[in-house]
Amino acid sequence: MSDPARVPGVEGPIVRKGDAGYEDVRAGLLWNGYRPDRRPDVIVRAASVRDVPAAIATARAEGLRVAVRSGGHSWCGAPLRDGGMLLDLSALRRCVVDPARATATVEPGLPSGEFTRVLAGAGLAFPTGHGAAVALGGYLLGGGLGWNSGAWGPACASVRAIEAVTADGEVVRCDERENADLFWAARGAGPGFFAVVTAFRLALWPGPAAIATTSYVCHLGEVESLADWVADAAGALPADVEVVLTLSTDPASGEVVLSLSGTAFAGSHDEAARALAPLAEPPFTVAPLLRAVAEPTSMQALYARTAALWPEGHRYAADTVWSHADPGTLLTRLGDALGRAPSAKSLVLAALAPASRNPRLLGDTAFSVLGDAKVSAYAVWDDPSRDEANVRWLRGAMAAVAPLGTGHYIAEADLTADDSHARRSYTAADWARLGALRERYDPDGLFHSFPR
Repeated sequence: MSDPARVPGVEGPIVRKGDAGYEDVRAGLLWNGYRPDRRPDVIVRAASVRDVPAAIATARAEGLRVAVRSGGHSWCGAPLRDGGMLLDLSALRRCVVDPARATATVEPGLPSGEFTRVLAGAGLAFPTGHGAAVALGGYLLGGGLGWNSGAWGPACASVRAIEAVTADGEVVRCDERENADLFWAARGAGPGFFAVVTAFRLALWPGPAAIATTSYVCHLGEVESLADWVADAAGALPADVEVVLTLSTDPASGEVVLSLSGTAFAGSHDEAARALAPLAEPPFTVAPLLRAVAEPTSMQALYARTAALWPEGHRYAADTVWSHADPGTLLTRLGDALGRAPSAKSLVLAALAPASRNPRLLGDTAFSVLGDAKVSAYAVWDDPSRDEANVRWLRGAMAAVAPLGTGHYIAEADLTADDSHARRSYTAADWARLGALRERYDPDGLFHSFPR
């Protein structure tokens, strides 16, 4: 490129490898303090949707492969690739809500928490990401298992249309009738998507008038019986109760403990309490360390709770597996592994009764959920000298449950562990269809596929 300060037609800032501020910009592209040692040749920070076709045209002219970033919350750092162009869409945050039609048009950089706040003012809701700072672009492309997904489905299923820029620079609108194949792929292809989505049109849901949570913290010895009891109780829970089991280390005692949390999204507090009733009497053999039944809460409090699990300024590695195995077996194996973790901040989550139990909620999407439970392990640490030890622990812990797995959730899979993680995030038919569509829409391989 002749002018190091510009990309033709792009209004947003540009930084190139070797520029004085390059490393600071690169470091700020990921929320995770543990960043892959990969460096794009040029980082283009779009100031508006007009910058996207111009950036794609320049990438084609210069022979640069393209990776795309919306908010930088990819656990495995998918936006960072060696060489080529990184197209940063984080400044694109436009949000237009139509309360009468219960729809919204959003740009990819809009954070989940900000979208939730805007919708609440209109009495509406959407299954946004569990982290307030998670941007909608990458979240929707990856399927989007967020708040209340048991009732509202994965977020990608509520996408009604997109606007995208293809590999040849064409700006296209996609829905179930127009460019339907590209629309199908945009709802679940994750970092393997072969175009740039600049806007999503979303169907919205009536906002809950009340949210309540039942929660317990107990000793690890209760894990198998409690997890299996919860799995049975889940059959009596309405779809709008979200159940999560967490294994973590109690900072006071150093003991691995099990937390159970059931959150109901309802029309009133009484309705929420009735929905949570099947979780009211767990079969504890020892008194729990904490017990709270049908306590009123809010979206702000829920976001604060997840922020406490994954604090900023730390280093993370994560992986996930879908499974039909009983949760007690899964969590017993991972509980044993967590006791050997090099960092006491690491944790394990098991989400029960997810959207996968109701195929009707999925629609015709590339998102291929594959199990009754989604189990995720997170290595969390803050010392760079312990990077290798923590990543090694994560992969060893997930190896303990790998024989019980049916696949991965593309948005949280350790895509750099091996080549199979991306493939096993989809059914065989959907994986083949994605490959065929990539050949059709991006025959020259302009866009990076899944990271390895």
